Amino acid sequence: MTTQRPDVPLIADERAMLRAHLDYHRATLAWKCDGLDDDALRAQASKPSGLSLLGLVRHMAEVERTWFRKTVNGERDLPNVWSHADDYQTAYDPAGCSREEAFTAWQAEVEHARRIELAAPSLDLVAHQPRSNQDVSLRFIMLHMIHEYARHNGHADLIREAVDGTVGA
Repeated sequence: MTTQRPDVPLIADERAMLRAHLDYHRATLAWKCDGLDDDALRAQASKPSGLSLLGLVRHMAEVERTWFRKTVNGERDLPNVWSHADDYQTAYDPAGCSREEAFTAWQAEVEHARRIELAAPSLDLVAHQPRSNQDVSLRFIMLHMIHEYARHNGHADLIREAVDGTVGA
């Protein structure tokens, strides 16, 4: 499996630019996992960290659900994907989870997020974020998601290199 990362436009309106950068970073996480079996995806970069590629995929499923479905779409009673209550550290633990389970959940949350974002009238849409008890704009959420993926893709670079020596952007 080879993940194709989308080109990011050099000139576009704000929303198209944010959407393209977010999709680029989503694809980068998938790309970092290409060609690895379940055991390799569970491998940890270094002790004492328990962080793994599979754990990052699980975590990002949680993050996508929280920001787009729970916050923007107002699905307040929707349970977390992997985590208990508001302890998102649980999602990082890949024990007993397969690549198929993690990627199916993550990709489903990404598709929900894309539909929700596309349906929003503008980046100025304001939603209430229950965890922080604050109002946030869709613009903030898109920027936060880009930041979240970029940060974790840096982790993914290090983990992948530790697993099999593969390096890259």
